This record gives sequence, C-alpha cells and structure tokens, in this order.
Amino acid sequence: MAGYVHSIYTGGMVDGPGIRTVVFFAGCSLRCAYCHNPDTWQRARGERKTVDEVLTEVLKYTSYYKFSGGGLTASGGEPTDQPEFLGELLKACRENGVHTALDTSGCATEALAAHLLPYVDLLLLDFKAYDPDLYFQLTHAPASRPRATLRIAQALHIPTWINYVLVPGLTDNEKDLTEMAAFLKQHENIQKIQVLPFHKHGEHKWAELSIPYKLTHTQPPTKEQLAKVQEILAH
Repeated sequence: MAGYVHSIYTGGMVDGPGIRTVVFFAGCSLRCAYCHNPDTWQRARGERKTVDEVLTEVLKYTSYYKFSGGGLTASGGEPTDQPEFLGELLKACRENGVHTALDTSGCATEALAAHLLPYVDLLLLDFKAYDPDLYFQLTHAPASRPRATLRIAQALHIPTWINYVLVPGLTDNEKDLTEMAAFLKQHENIQKIQVLPFHKHGEHKWAELSIPYKLTHTQPPTKEQLAKVQEILAH
C-alpha cells in the first residue's frame, strides 16, 4: 500500500500531546481562502511512499513517544482524501503501540469516517463554521460531513480537540459562533476547543503557485478578538 506524502516533520509539539511525528499527506479537496499550506493541495506535488517506508520513519522515535506521551499525527493537506493509505498507516501504528492522532477538516464521507476512526486515538477536528451556507462559502463542501465525523467520534468515545481559525470579517460571525458553541456542547468527547489566529505566513506560497490570494488586506485578529471567540465557544 502506497500513498502521496508532502513531507514528514519530526519533533512536533503542537499537533497533539507529547512529541510527535507529523506526516503531511499530499492532496486536499477543499480550497479554503485562509489556507496556509496551498502547496499541499495537489497530490502530484507529494512523494509516493509505502506504508512501511513511513512507518519506519515513525518508529525511529518510539522512545520519545513513550517518554512524552506522543505519537503519530496524520495531517495535510487532507489525510482522509487518501483513505486506504491512511487506514493502513493508522493500523500499522496501532499494531506497533504508537498513539495516533488524525488532524482533519472532517470532509470525509460518513462511511469513510466510520471506517477510519476506530484506528484513531485522538481526533483533531478543524471545525470551520456551523451555518451550512457559511461553511459552503468557506470550503465548497457540505457542512454535514464534519458533523457526522464528530458524531461518529462521540459514539466511539474518541477524545477530540476542536480547532477553529478566527479570520476577522470571515469567521467571526457571532450568531454562527453561538450556534456552534451550543452544538459542540452536546459532545462529551470534546476535551479542548482551540481558537487559532489567522495568519499570513503562507501568503508567499499562493504567489509562488500563481493562485489569487483574497486576504491580502485582512489583518490577524487581536488578542481581544481571540479571547472573545474563545469565551463564546467555551460556554
């Protein structure tokens, strides 16, 4: 079994608990306006690797995982866009006692989510919006999919961290945030909600790829704006 990997980062400290090896899958079906990794959108930009090749790299750092409570994080791109490759890698890690985290937008179909999540120890779900129209505006994908992913994770008792990117003028709609907070509160498997500030560190990648960037004049949120949204989502 082989798939396409954009890059592998060892020593990750922000992609789940402990010290982690982060495998960035190549390819993503979404086209979010605030994406900071547009270079991961095209699967062809990745390197073809087998599950065994990736696993060999992951297992080099087993002692660090055991010491710190870390493990593997599958990220991207969108890892669920390569479900067979992702599934086999998660299974291999599980068989070797490596903690697995899946960093996803939740855009997989319900059937795929139900197939993959049993091999996930921690779900890192990028919840982009609650209102279906706003979600579609941001992603051109249906809002029902991340909701289904979260529902399945709850049924399987998978600990879940919610990541929410705050983009002033785009994802700061207070009505949507309030409705989202009420929805998330229904899921007892959610351990943490992280509000992440929009940044433009990846803007140069859009230029290098000749992709129009629509947020050139959008400024990162202030500390006060971040605190306000964090308070809404936490209640």
